[in-house]
Amino acid sequence: MIPRERLIDVYEKMARIRSFEEKAVELFLKGVLPGFLHSSIGQEAVSVGACMALRDDDYMISTHRGHGDIIAKGAKTDRMMAELFAKKTGYCKGKGGSMHIADLDLGILGATGIVGGGLPIANGAALACQLKGGDQVCLSFFGDGASNTGSFHEALNLASVWKLPVIFTCQNNLYAESTPQRVHQNICDIAARGGGYGIPEMCVDGNDVIAVYDAVSAAVERARKRGGPALIECKTYRWFGHYVGDPGTLYRTKEEVEEWKKRDPIKLYRENLVALGAFGEEDIEEINRRVEKEIEEAVAFAQGSPDPDLEDALEDIYVGRYIP
Repeated sequence: MIPRERLIDVYEKMARIRSFEEKAVELFLKGVLPGFLHSSIGQEAVSVGACMALRDDDYMISTHRGHGDIIAKGAKTDRMMAELFAKKTGYCKGKGGSMHIADLDLGILGATGIVGGGLPIANGAALACQLKGGDQVCLSFFGDGASNTGSFHEALNLASVWKLPVIFTCQNNLYAESTPQRVHQNICDIAARGGGYGIPEMCVDGNDVIAVYDAVSAAVERARKRGGPALIECKTYRWFGHYVGDPGTLYRTKEEVEEWKKRDPIKLYRENLVALGAFGEEDIEEINRRVEKEIEEAVAFAQGSPDPDLEDALEDIYVGRYIP
């Protein structure tokens, strides 16, 4: 039984991710944010449910659509927003931007713009955990498109052979950029690919945060006991196009998007908690107000932060100080 305080924390984290993403989209469309932006709105339950099953000392690696994953693992929204603004106070001092945020103190190995690029890195972290003799695990998020890459198959094979404590978590939002899963794969469930490598697999409703938590928790517990890796597919949906500015109208219908919005993971979770009597609508509104205030303060922090100094351009790029 999940304690009431934990249930509230789950809702607050999903609300925080949604509010952060909505504000980032708004600022980007206004031309305030530099760079490129991929929104994870609609996928909050996967991020929060999976990361809730991890300890603070466990590792996680994300993708180009990683804001939600990173916040779910414990990242602060002010430093997140500062990174999006390319400011010195950001997690990567303005050098990472939206797609490459990392914080080793939080176990966040980073997000990667290379599709499937995080999978072998997760194996490396899991191998380190194994060699140290503890019970830490590493969780790797990836999308349906990444499951077609060579790195996916190589990572699963090696993790299986070496029984690495790694949880491969597929955020299947049904589209690899603009290509529907039904076009680029001749299978319904990506999880089925785990069987080919002798890896336990599970397919869950990615819009049900508790279902995701239960599945990942079981996999994590098994991995901590030297049981090896697992492949978990979470079927979900991204409300926006592949990137902010992509209308998505050429490869999916408005009706499809609206049908999925009816299964808003935050709305479903809220209704479930109210029905269970875990908390009331007034509690929810208080959380929403608190989160919105936090995001407004994060924007103010980012906008008021200094730009990186030109002489720091090559800092944190090389091992040791770069001397031309």
